[in-house]
Amino acid sequence: MKKQKQKMSIAQKKEAIWSYFFVAPTIIGLVVLNIYPIFNTIYQSFFKTGDFGRGNIFIGIDNYTKLLGNAEIWQAFWNTIKYAIIEVPFGIAIALVLAVFLNKKLAGTSVFRTIFFLPMVCAPAAVAMVWKWLYNTQFGLLNNIFGTKIEWISNPKITWISIGIIGVWSIIGYNMVLFISGLQEIPGDYYEAARIDGASEIRQFFDITIPLLSPTTFFIVQTRIIGALTVFDLMFMVMDKTNAALGKVQSVVYLFYQYSFTNGDKGTGAALVVILLVFIMVITVILQTAEKKLVYHN
Repeated sequence: MKKQKQKMSIAQKKEAIWSYFFVAPTIIGLVVLNIYPIFNTIYQSFFKTGDFGRGNIFIGIDNYTKLLGNAEIWQAFWNTIKYAIIEVPFGIAIALVLAVFLNKKLAGTSVFRTIFFLPMVCAPAAVAMVWKWLYNTQFGLLNNIFGTKIEWISNPKITWISIGIIGVWSIIGYNMVLFISGLQEIPGDYYEAARIDGASEIRQFFDITIPLLSPTTFFIVQTRIIGALTVFDLMFMVMDKTNAALGKVQSVVYLFYQYSFTNGDKGTGAALVVILLVFIMVITVILQTAEKKLVYHN
């Protein structure tokens, strides 16, 4: 026999209405600020956009063919990948080591946690100004300490490394907090049993900490790869437009800004964003597939 559907009481109906009322702002914000811009960007990528969004001319996939045949675009993708190669692994490795030490019950750990997390709450403009001073060829602190005159942010051969170092410094605190949260979820019984069996702290780190922390590590890897591939503010504020090394450092999103807002070519800029979106989606699919083999679920 089919179960009869129970009718909702007046109180349950009111509760359901209020639940939709409280969820509505989030849903509206998601649609207006996320979903609609995505479809609008894809739509604009097939047009030669006019001023103030008017006078658009449909040109099909011309924006895409123009971009794929542009060497500057491929250079920007390579710049972005190089930045990710520095920021993601080094930012994660350093944060993991710091998290292991700061997760112990030692004096002053809360102070050090705050210090390492401070870059996350600093204004990007302030961070850029400080690092530009540190990297200054003539008066910079680094060159004065080492007695050198290295062009940290104007030499195309090393500028991408210098920018990557800023990225690592900026993100360590965020990664560290996530790792500490993951470490606190690992039962202490595992470490106690390992110590009884005579395992050293290094052996415990590789045999217990890393496997049980793999879900957190994988989450950080995914989010930081996406963050690194969409980096913009760092390049925009550290690198001047007249800097000779800009072409070897500018990211895909930086180039999108140039096309859309400096040159006023929003159609090409939209196409560039769609290409980047597809690239990120491919990377995400690969990572999600790898998760089944690399992540240890307790």
